[in-house]
Amino acid sequence: MASRTYTGRRSSGGRRGRGSGPLDAGMRTVIRCAFFPALLLYLELVLHISAGTSLKYLPVWLMFSAAAGLLLGALTLPFSPRVNAIVAKVLAVGVTLIYAVETFCKKILQSYYGFSSLGTAAGNRLTDYAGAIFQSILANIPLILLYFLPAVLFCVFAGRYVGFERYDVRFSGVLLIGMVLFHLVGLLAVHLPWSGDLTPAGLYKVDTNIDDKVEQLGTLTMLRLDLKYMIFPPKNALESDFSGLTALGKPSPKPAESAPVESLPPEETPEPTPVIDTSPNVMDVDLAGLAENGANKDIQWLANYFGSVTPTNKNQYTGMFEGYNVIEIVMEGFSGYVIDPELTPTLYKLTHEGFIFSNYYTALHFTSTSNGECQTLLGLYPKNGSPITMTRTGELGTNAYFSLPQQLLREGYEVLGYHGNYNMYGRQVSHSNLGYVWKQHGSGLEVDLKDNGDIAWPARDSQVVENSVDDYINSDKPFHVYYLTISGHMPYSNNRVVAPYRDTVRALTQYSETTQNYIATAMELDKSLELLLDKLEEAGKLDKTLIVATGDHIPYFNVDTLEELTGKKFGSSEDLSNINEKNIDFDVYKNSLILWSASMTEPVEVDKVCCQVDILPTLSNLLGLEYDSRMLPGSDILSDSEGLVVFSSRSWKSDRGFYNRFTGEFTPADGVSMSAEEQQQYVEAMKKLVGYKLDSTALIVENDFYEQVFPGSKLKQ
Repeated sequence: MASRTYTGRRSSGGRRGRGSGPLDAGMRTVIRCAFFPALLLYLELVLHISAGTSLKYLPVWLMFSAAAGLLLGALTLPFSPRVNAIVAKVLAVGVTLIYAVETFCKKILQSYYGFSSLGTAAGNRLTDYAGAIFQSILANIPLILLYFLPAVLFCVFAGRYVGFERYDVRFSGVLLIGMVLFHLVGLLAVHLPWSGDLTPAGLYKVDTNIDDKVEQLGTLTMLRLDLKYMIFPPKNALESDFSGLTALGKPSPKPAESAPVESLPPEETPEPTPVIDTSPNVMDVDLAGLAENGANKDIQWLANYFGSVTPTNKNQYTGMFEGYNVIEIVMEGFSGYVIDPELTPTLYKLTHEGFIFSNYYTALHFTSTSNGECQTLLGLYPKNGSPITMTRTGELGTNAYFSLPQQLLREGYEVLGYHGNYNMYGRQVSHSNLGYVWKQHGSGLEVDLKDNGDIAWPARDSQVVENSVDDYINSDKPFHVYYLTISGHMPYSNNRVVAPYRDTVRALTQYSETTQNYIATAMELDKSLELLLDKLEEAGKLDKTLIVATGDHIPYFNVDTLEELTGKKFGSSEDLSNINEKNIDFDVYKNSLILWSASMTEPVEVDKVCCQVDILPTLSNLLGLEYDSRMLPGSDILSDSEGLVVFSSRSWKSDRGFYNRFTGEFTPADGVSMSAEEQQQYVEAMKKLVGYKLDSTALIVENDFYEQVFPGSKLKQ
C-alpha cells in the first residue's frame, strides 16, 4: 500500500464534501490550528480580569497558552472526521470547565486548586458549602456564560466554518514543533528581569504560592507544575545567607538611667527585689552538629538557620501558670469586632479582664481553617500550597515536639480535643498525631443529627461543650482540652444556630440580616464559653485553669459585615475571599486573642504586634515549659522581642512598621525614626527572615526535623 504524501491539506481518506463551508480550505485550516491557542488565551484573560490580577505578566502566559493550545490542536487532526470532532469538542468544553472550576475554587475556597489538592477536596464535604456555592454560581452566571461562549460557538458552528477533516500525522508534528518553540519563548519570558519580591523565575522552581503562579505563569502552567512537583518534588531553593538575622527580633533597648543610691540605716534597708530570670529560652541541642552532619541538605539548612536566630528571653511572666489546666479554643470565622458587652458578655469579660492584646492579627492563609489551626497548634506558618500542612503532619506522622499537647503529655497531663463536625482535612489522624484523644462526629462526640444520620448543620458550640465537659472536668490530673468550634461557619443564613437568638438580633435594625445572623453565631459561641466557665467553677477548677482562644480566620466572605460593625472600609469581600491583598486594609485582620485566668487580679495590656504563630511560644513560657524559641517562627508575645505578623502575600507588619509587598514600600510605625540607610538594611533583612519563616515549614514537616533534633521522642500511637 503506497504511503500518503503530506500536502498540507486534508488527506484523501476524508470525504470531499464533509465539513466544507463558506470558507476555503486554507482559511479553515488556519482557524482550526489557531482555535485552541486563542481559546486558552481568552480563558486566561477572563480569569485574570475577573479576579482583578495583574496583566503585566501577559507575555509569559501568552507564550505558554500558545504552546498548550498547539498541543491540544495537534490532538484533533490525525483521526477520522467524526473522532476529530468529538476530541475537539470535548477538549474545548473540558478546558473551559477547568478554568471555570478554578475560578469558583478561588471564590469559594480561597485558593486555586492543583492536582495535589484533589485528595483534600474529595475528602472534605463540600455539601457543607452548598449554600455558598449556589449563591456564588447565581451571582456569577454572566461570568460562567462568558467562559463557555467560545466553546459553545465552536461546538455549534465548527462543523460548518472549520471542519474536522483528517490531516496527515506529520501535520500534527508541525504543531508540536510550534508548541516546543512557544514553550521555549515562554521560558525566556519567565527569566526576564521582572521586579518584585516574587517573580516568574522564582515561582517556576517551587511548589508553593499557587495564586501567584496563576497570576504570573498562567492557570495551565500552574497545573502542569503542580503535577510535575507531585512526581518530582522541587529541591530546596532557599538561600543560605543568614547574615543579619541576629540583629533582628529584639528592639534596641534604651540604656537605663542610674539613680543615686542613698545610704540607709540597716533597719530601714528595703527588701531586695526578686531577681527575674532573663536567660534565653533555648534547649541543650546540637544544632551545629546537625548543620554539619545532618542526613540531607534540608536538615543541614534548617539547623544552620535556627542556629542563626536570636532566641527570646524568659521574663517576669515565665511560669505564671505552671501546672494549670489549659483549655484552648480555635473559634470558627471569628472577628473581635463582633464583641459587645451586652450581647456577648463572656467574650467581653475574657478579652478585657485578662491579657489585652491591642495589635493581634489572624491573617488569612491557604485553606483558612486548617492552616489557622496549623499556626495555633504547630506554631508554624502554613505552606502556601499543597500538601496542606496540618493534614500532612498526620499523613507522615510528623514529630510535633513543641506542640502544646505533646509538651503537656510529657508533664503528665490528660489531653483531649473536640470538633462538632465530620472528619474534615484528615483531623482524626493529624490531631491524634499531636497527642489528642480526638473526638468528632463519628468518633465519640455526640451532636444533633437529621433523620438521615447527617449532622444537623451547623452543630451548636454549646452542645459540643455540654456533651464533652464530663470527659475531663473531674480528672485527678491536670488537663489540656482543645475545641475547634463550628457555629460561626459561613454562610450567615437564618439557620438553626441563629434561631435561639433571632428575636434579639432582629432588633438590631442598624445592621443587615447577614450581620445580625453573624452576631447570633457569636452569641452561641458566647453561650458555650459561659457554660464552660460555669462547669469549671462548679468543679472548683476555674481559678487553676488558663483559657486561650483565637479565631481561625475572620469572616472573609462577609467583609461588609465587619464594615457594618466597625464603621470602617476594609475592601471588597471578593478581594478578601480571593486573598487578593493588593486592595484591602490589613486592619481587617485585626482580632482579639483571649488569654485569661480567674486567678489574675488585674488586666495586662500588651500593644506588641502579634499573631497566631506567637500563641504556642507564649503559652510555653507562661506554663514554665522547656522549649527552644529559635525553632519556632513565632515568639513569646510577653518577651522583649520585636513583634511581627506575616501575611499570605508576604507583606508584613512589625513593631517598627509595615511593608507592602505589592508596592515595595515600607511605612515606619508612629514614633519610629530610621535613616534611609537603616530602613533599607532593616527591610532587606526582614524580607529575608520572613521568607525563611514561611518557607521553612515544608522542610520541617517533610524531613521530620524535630525527630532529627530529639531522636526517639516521637509520640507512640
